Amino acid sequence: MLPTPQRRVAAACAAVAAAGALVLAGLPGSATASPSPLSPAESAAVDKTSPGVLKAMQRDLGLTSAQAEARLVNEAEAGAVAGTLQNALGRDFAGAWVHGATSARLTVATTDSGDVPAIEARGARAAVVDHSVAQLDAAKARLDRAARRTAHRDAPVWYVDVRSNAVVVRAVKSGAAKSLVSASGVDASLIRVEKSTERPRPLYDLVGGEAYYMGGGRCSIGFPITKGTQQGFATAGHCGRAGTATSGYNQVAQGTFQASIFPGNDMAWVATNTQWTATPYVKGQGGQRVGVGGSTQSPVGASICRSGSTTGWHCGTISQHNTSVTYPEGTISGVTRTTVCAEPGDSGGSYISGSQAQGVTSGGSGNCSSGGTTYHQPINPLLQQYGLTLKTTGGGGDPGPGDPEPGGTWAAGKVYAAGDTVTYGGSTYRCLQGHQAQPGWEPPSTPALWQQA
Repeated sequence: MLPTPQRRVAAACAAVAAAGALVLAGLPGSATASPSPLSPAESAAVDKTSPGVLKAMQRDLGLTSAQAEARLVNEAEAGAVAGTLQNALGRDFAGAWVHGATSARLTVATTDSGDVPAIEARGARAAVVDHSVAQLDAAKARLDRAARRTAHRDAPVWYVDVRSNAVVVRAVKSGAAKSLVSASGVDASLIRVEKSTERPRPLYDLVGGEAYYMGGGRCSIGFPITKGTQQGFATAGHCGRAGTATSGYNQVAQGTFQASIFPGNDMAWVATNTQWTATPYVKGQGGQRVGVGGSTQSPVGASICRSGSTTGWHCGTISQHNTSVTYPEGTISGVTRTTVCAEPGDSGGSYISGSQAQGVTSGGSGNCSSGGTTYHQPINPLLQQYGLTLKTTGGGGDPGPGDPEPGGTWAAGKVYAAGDTVTYGGSTYRCLQGHQAQPGWEPPSTPALWQQA
């Protein structure tokens, strides 16, 4: 019998105390806040994390049970604090990351040494660096544009690395990296070239969660979704094109691809027939069901697990967000790079941090025997692109993306990015962490996700 949510949250807090808590100052209050605002751990539904996810984290990250639960609590807290500081620092902000076995240490980087007291007042470590995230993102965007006109398959991966305050280009041949950088016109001082043997490819036969088939191929259900009254699932774009028919793990007719993007991005969704019902779960280790509580994006350094029918559950950490990677078919941008392994048979499948959906498997290199690197398409841009609503354990109906709430612009079902502003109950709020809003997650109740402006 699973403990009640209250007991689970209490257990998580006890685990933090035992394993090393992230010492962070409380989030700012609000004059219009509800009497019992949700803590960051409650907003991230840490108490609903599947035992299978926790066990896989223990196995792959070398953690005890208490450390695994403490890590999720700390990562939820760190994401909220990092979002608050990002808003406060503005153009000076240069990234944030967690580290340590239980993610008990948060570092926030800035380009202005005058920001150090404000960062440390939040319980985070301050790092003063040369380049802001905005500068690094702009440099990476120029590499993205250059990649569309320059052959660069020997330099297939590049990303903003906040920990080293540089745009990293991983190359099989250093000359290819130099050619790409030169074609972009980016200042070389912003670039670090890393030698790599990695040649990523789409994992066409990869499955996360339940398998599905299209013609002679096999991919995986990423996350069940709804669109109005239509049920279906999100998956990788390279698995099929609009009109491609699918059958389920049992070879029964299942549905049809409604839209697909690949390359550029790697996203798609399938509408299923009435024989199939969307549920708020992904397939876990040993056939256990893992509940999906939401889609709050985890920070760099956070733990993340992947479900696949070939290799089962495997966990690792988030290396970088906003990565571009070149496959033989072309370049995709905006994906997340992780240390989780995958093998053919896992493609399109689910990445989840605690109970929070992160994305669908795109591609990678290596394997689960010797280790590997994988890339996933973040789930929130996919939901936003197609107007989908993630199926979650939180309950509530499908309000439809964009439906307004009385008294403000905040809307359940809408995808929000960090920095977005909404009104609710006569007040203005700024988003701290990207997520799809749900009933019960109104801004006054979720200070981990919203800050009164």
